[in-house]
This record gives sequence, C-alpha cells and structure tokens, in this order.
Amino acid sequence: MCIRDRNSDGQLTEKNTRTPALFKNQSFFLLIVIILLSVIFGSMNPRFLTWGNLLAVFQQLTVLGIATMAMALLLISGGIDLSIGSMIGLSSVVICTLIMRGSNVGLAILIGFGIPVICGFINGVIVSKSKCVPLIVTLGMNYVYYGLALVISQGLFLSMKGNFQFLGRGRVFGVPMPMIIVIVMVFATHFLLTYTKYGRRLVAMGGNEQLAYLSGINVDRLKIMNYTLSGAIIGLASLVLVSRLGNVLANAGEGYELRALAAAIIGGVTFEGGRGTIAGTFLGVILLGIVQNGLNILNVSSYFQTLAVGVIIVVAVVVSNLEKIRNR
Repeated sequence: MCIRDRNSDGQLTEKNTRTPALFKNQSFFLLIVIILLSVIFGSMNPRFLTWGNLLAVFQQLTVLGIATMAMALLLISGGIDLSIGSMIGLSSVVICTLIMRGSNVGLAILIGFGIPVICGFINGVIVSKSKCVPLIVTLGMNYVYYGLALVISQGLFLSMKGNFQFLGRGRVFGVPMPMIIVIVMVFATHFLLTYTKYGRRLVAMGGNEQLAYLSGINVDRLKIMNYTLSGAIIGLASLVLVSRLGNVLANAGEGYELRALAAAIIGGVTFEGGRGTIAGTFLGVILLGIVQNGLNILNVSSYFQTLAVGVIIVVAVVVSNLEKIRNR
C-alpha cells in the first residue's frame, strides 16, 4: 500500500507501507522457518534428520494435526472450542469401557465417534442461541465433559487389551495409517473451506457476522453445523488416539485444545475470524512438532520447551498482524 504525503518542500511523495512478501505469505514464512530449524537441529544432532526420527515426528503429530483442523474451522468462522481435549478424553474412556465390558468393537467405535459429535452439537446450540462468548461457554463445557469422563472411568486406568489397533498402529504399503488419516483430513478440510459454499459462508461469518446475516446466511444454523462438524473431526482424533495408546485415563485429551489453538495461531489463523488457511495451520502443527522433537533430542528441559513454544506463538501473532500494525 502506498500513502501519499507532502515533504518539507510541499511536494507530494509516496511512502511504501507494504509488508515484505515474506511476511505477508505466512505459510511460506513458516516453511522457511521449518527448514532452517531442521537444518539447525540436524547439525547439532545428526539423529534428528534420520528417516526414522522424522517419521516419528509425523506420527506423534497425527492426533494434534486432526484436532487442529477442527480448531481452525471454528476460529476462521469466528468461534472457538476449548472443550475438545475433554471430548477426546470422554470419547476414549467410553470406547475402552464398552470394550472392557464385552461390547462389540464396531459398536464401541461408533458410539465413541458419536460422542464428540453430540458434544459439538450441544456446544453449537448453546453458543448460537445464548449469544454468549464461545470461549467462556466451551471452557465451562470442558469441565462438564471431563467430569463425565471421570464419572464413567471412576478415575481408573482403562485398557482395550489389544483390540482395535489398526487406525493407530497399522500401515498401508509401509506408510503409518495415522499419517494417511491426517493427510487426508488436511486436504479434505482445505477443499471444504476453499471450494465449497459452506466454506465460503464460514469465512464470511467469521469476517463479519452481521453482514453475513444481512446477506441471507442463517448464522445460528451455520454455527451449530460447524461445531457439530468440528465434533466429528474430534471424534476421528479420538479413535486414532485410543487405537494408538490402547490404554487411557479420563485426562487422555488434556492439553490438546491449547496445542491445537497454538498451532492454528502459528499458522496464521486469527481470533478475529475470517482469516487463515489450512496449509498454514498444518505447517503450524509441523513447526510445533519439530521444535518439541528437536529440543528433546538435544535433551533440553521440558520447562524451556514450554518457554520456546510461548515465544513462537508471540512471534507468529506479531508476524500475522504486521500488515495491520504498519498501516496504523
């Protein structure tokens, strides 16, 4: 953007206030950062760049990657859900409890998948009809779902005894099944958000809810649908997690809501809504995974890892808002 102004001689001059292209395209910026960090970690410890370690990084990120797709859809539409971690825990507890009591594995999977869908629907109804702040509503529901998981599990350690491992540990032509699932989810979410009327309406609602309403969009129904869809995505994340672990506690999903939020923000999604890409969001997930894995390999304390993630989030927020800051 160029702004015209007069100099000391009264002549008109133009000032270029454009943000450098590197910072305007946050996905490209993140890709450069990921490559640089990989080179740095690899030079400090050659084990980092081995195929086995890189494969492990992606496998560890599968559940977070899926959950972040749900969070990104909500943030872009102007919403948020801080209960997704408890949804994962509740779903995992129910699946393990049913299987331990002799229920059919397929039925247990179906019920476990359906629980986050119902939770998402409930969240959407409360947010849309009460007009309350989504952050507060879902924070409260986070405790509700976690409490239900504790009641069902009685705080005990639950095990599926080897049942239902394919989604979390299986391989297709040598490729881990969780990696296939998260890649499919990334492309599916990108397609939904970019090439469908539903996705365009989400972006419009996130950009300006009042204008979206005036343009004929049923905002309340769209919110309920989006929270329900996000619940379905969380249901898939729950299946992958419980299949991989085999043993769960009520707090199995603890922390996923904050990490998913962090990854989405790092990827360029904003709290204001109407802005962000799925590609950038997934790169945010990868960046978090690389930082955590690289610091682990270097035997850096978990306290400093938390500090590093916080710094990355702050830098990402500043970079994503650089254009707005320069134009003030």
